[in-house]
Amino acid sequence: MKMDVSSSGTPPTRPQGTKLVDGFGRNVTYLRVSVTDRCDFRCTYCMSENMKFLPKKNVLSFEELSEIIGRFIERGVTKVRLTGGEPLVRRDIMALISRLSKHLDGNQLKELTLTTNGSQLARYAPDLIENGIRRINVSLDTLDEKKFSDITRRGRLAQVLAGIDAADKAGLKIKINMVAMSGFNDEEIEPMMIWAHGRGFDLTLIEEMPLGEVSGNRSKSFLPLRDVRDKLASKFSLEKIDHKTGGPARFVRIAQTGGRLGFITPMSHIFCESCNRVRLTCTGKLFLCLGKENNLDLREPLRQKGLAGLDAALDNAMILKPKGHDFDHTRKEPAIDRHMSVTGG
Repeated sequence: MKMDVSSSGTPPTRPQGTKLVDGFGRNVTYLRVSVTDRCDFRCTYCMSENMKFLPKKNVLSFEELSEIIGRFIERGVTKVRLTGGEPLVRRDIMALISRLSKHLDGNQLKELTLTTNGSQLARYAPDLIENGIRRINVSLDTLDEKKFSDITRRGRLAQVLAGIDAADKAGLKIKINMVAMSGFNDEEIEPMMIWAHGRGFDLTLIEEMPLGEVSGNRSKSFLPLRDVRDKLASKFSLEKIDHKTGGPARFVRIAQTGGRLGFITPMSHIFCESCNRVRLTCTGKLFLCLGKENNLDLREPLRQKGLAGLDAALDNAMILKPKGHDFDHTRKEPAIDRHMSVTGG
């Protein structure tokens, strides 16, 4: 890979304090990185049954990913989340995590974390702790074995629960992410909350988003979380708290369980005004909004012009970042053709 160097033989650097600020004055401090589009599950709201995955030759090397992520950190990103697909199915993924964990030592990067379906946690939990990861999100939409099999099309609930147990034993802080779907798991939200809080885990509920062609009718399965919150409030005491995880979730504390419950509402209560996130795909495309197709390539600028080319592309990205998305849950067709697995949510 071609790298720009100065006359002293060191890579060029931006002036100190050159942060990533978009045209609406929002500081970009959170980078989500899809390290692979592949997954060992085929969740119905995330992928089609017969996904066509990228050829491996199109995927960024760990060196390139490290170079790009490192530059984001130098430009003010303080939180990096690895996603997929399923990030832990990428071969030698710990080599990348080990590289990235070195940024934690310099105190520029405050958190390195990941979102996983839990299938590989029994194998990798101790390695994650060893490489600086302290907190993970586990996607889990049901505790019913048959429903779990139906929605994932591939997964085994017992394998995921064993992975969660291993992660808990290793000392990882766990947050459960549950996509709330009418007619599927709406009656399981309260039991899931009680289970998660009983284990010492936070739970975040997420509204389903219209990304990619999938088998179900999203207009029928959409469940507004304000309705869920009202239903829970009729039985539990929900206390507003200031807890933040760097993303869009808004949290309450449930008095009866002592646990935290988060709500991510991209459909019913848009939170774009405070967006601090961009998303990098495993091919080097930078998506500037989950609900828009606005993106630009970072791979070729890096390969052709090194860090100077990458910096120019990042500056351009801040100009292109849109004010927000325009999701509409009443539409039967997807708002975006891109599947959730491409950018990792």
